[in-house]
Amino acid sequence: MTQTAPNRIDGTRPDSPCLSGHGTWPVGVQTLTLTDPARVDLDGETRPRPLTVELWYPAAPGTAPGGSYDTLLRDGETPVTVHGSAARDADPAQARWPLVLISHGYPGNRFLMSHLAEALASRGYLVAAADHPLSTYQDQGPFGATLYHRPLDQRFLLGALAGHPLALPDTAAVIGYSMGGYGALVTAGAGLVDGMEAHEQAPAGGLLAVHLARNLPLPPANLRAVIAFGPWGNGHGVWSPEGLSGIALPLLVIAGSVDTVSVYEGMRGIARDAGGTLQTFVNAGHNAGAPIPAPAESHAHSEKLGWAPFLHYADPVWDSVRMNAIAQHFAAAFLDRHLKGETARDALLAPVTALGAEAGFGDGMAAGLTVESWA
Repeated sequence: MTQTAPNRIDGTRPDSPCLSGHGTWPVGVQTLTLTDPARVDLDGETRPRPLTVELWYPAAPGTAPGGSYDTLLRDGETPVTVHGSAARDADPAQARWPLVLISHGYPGNRFLMSHLAEALASRGYLVAAADHPLSTYQDQGPFGATLYHRPLDQRFLLGALAGHPLALPDTAAVIGYSMGGYGALVTAGAGLVDGMEAHEQAPAGGLLAVHLARNLPLPPANLRAVIAFGPWGNGHGVWSPEGLSGIALPLLVIAGSVDTVSVYEGMRGIARDAGGTLQTFVNAGHNAGAPIPAPAESHAHSEKLGWAPFLHYADPVWDSVRMNAIAQHFAAAFLDRHLKGETARDALLAPVTALGAEAGFGDGMAAGLTVESWA
């Protein structure tokens, strides 16, 4: 589908690789609330932690495409409607699907990577994305809250959604962007270095000790693969090489080579030390591949932020629709390989410095992309 209407999240281009955009299935979407009944909070008290979750799924054949999402811009106050292909509350296809959890950045919300959610659901995945409290546009709290809560939210959601009637048993992945990527790596087994519990940005009371390498529990039993977009942490001393080597799951890191937020060399170190694969957008920054195209309303200057929210979504060099299509392609290939066992996808993920037909791209259509692997 081309971008012919305002604020579309499902646009593509003629030069997109083979697994980008909409797949075989129509897509349905619904909203639900899942509540962790007993979470230790920042004040040390234990209380319920409700999470609003958007759930995308393959819909029944014949479902008419089209729907919208009402959300907020990065300023946390400007309402915006974005449009996609998922039909609200459509009847599901009668099957079970691998579960994919998508976790937004700090701040963000459950719609920030909805382009990827719709694309994966159309290719036979049950996809969930939650609003992480104290980490969204409208309720952004201290950074330490995200450091502490994010891996716990992900573990809870993987467990809670494992029993969903559309979820294939024991077959799940986590996709995280920025702080969602940090959380995904911790969830997958990358324990933090000693001393992080006393870091100046850590929550009080040593709460972060639960994520230290010496205390970290085993990854959730259903977790089979991890994709981290622009993962924050390694460029800021959060992990040691030994801590990252605690990840025994297949890992794909997607990064921009001039990302100064998460630091490119730090992200390359994650892939290297965890024995993963790195896909790089050369000359892209922190927004490489993950956010939806910037809504039209984001172009205006925000008095609250002091800058146009457009900058939260876009990249100075790369077109967002182009990056989204490439990210969808690599994510689908990686998940097909590791959640569905489709070994033919290995050819699309092979390490090369000049991608072409062997990686699913048309001739000359992969300029500015590299793939490296330590797997």
